[in-house]
Amino acid sequence: MPAKKAASKKRKKTTASRKKVASKRVSKKKLAKKKVSKKKVAKKKVARKKVTKKAASKKKVAKKKVAKKKVAKKKVAKKKVAKKKVAKKKVAKKKVAKKKVAKKKVAKKKVAKKVSKKKAVSKKKAPSKKKATSNKKPARKKGTRKAPARRSRPRGDVLSGPIHGIEPYKPNRGEEYMSGDQLGHFHNILSAWKRELMFEVDRTVHHMQDEAANFPDPNDRATQESEFGLELRTRDRERKLLRKIDSALARIDDGSYGYCDETGEDIGLKRLEARPVATLCLEAQERRELAERQFRDRDDRYR
Repeated sequence: MPAKKAASKKRKKTTASRKKVASKRVSKKKLAKKKVSKKKVAKKKVARKKVTKKAASKKKVAKKKVAKKKVAKKKVAKKKVAKKKVAKKKVAKKKVAKKKVAKKKVAKKKVAKKVSKKKAVSKKKAPSKKKATSNKKPARKKGTRKAPARRSRPRGDVLSGPIHGIEPYKPNRGEEYMSGDQLGHFHNILSAWKRELMFEVDRTVHHMQDEAANFPDPNDRATQESEFGLELRTRDRERKLLRKIDSALARIDDGSYGYCDETGEDIGLKRLEARPVATLCLEAQERRELAERQFRDRDDRYR
């Protein structure tokens, strides 16, 4: 009995020792497993950190690229806007130039229309003048119609040329220069002009005799003296013109009328119609006037 008890005790002790050893082994295995798991977790964390760092760096690079692309796009957009503005300005300038050209064309057309209208009016008026100067006389109606009063010539036109009423001379084909008819025509013009000047002289004398009065007001006396002074000055000019008319009439009698005193060439009918007392042809008169302007202070002959 005691041997069985001792054996059972030993068995119990061995089993307990075996259980302890097994438990120790299990605990060791658990510790080893825990260490391995911890190392794996640490490695996983390190790997995750690396992955996150790589992702962050990739994100930064991507952001930089996106920012650069945005800046480039903005620059391109600005350039396009500037080009569009330049193109718009060019188009606006072209439109303005076209408008100016159109306005000039319109103005030219208006001027051409005005000129054409004036020509048409002048053409329309021309035949009426010819009809008026035709030799046919209209039939007069019977009745007591008074003739229209002849207009008196203004005083300022006495010095400018011959009197009205004498038509210009129309030479025939093959007619000689300064023929008898032409000399008679200019003799009539000069004599009529002389009569009109003499009439003006007599009228001035009578006017000054009749209106000469001693006004009490000094202003009235001053105006009267100024009027008399102007009239006497014009009469002095007419006196010089009368001398030229007398010399022209003398040249008609001599037969030297109508020829230039310097060159001996023909003065011309048109120039003589405008200025019957002319003694120089047109070219000689131009030279004389040029010499007068250049040598006015040097030679007394041109004064």
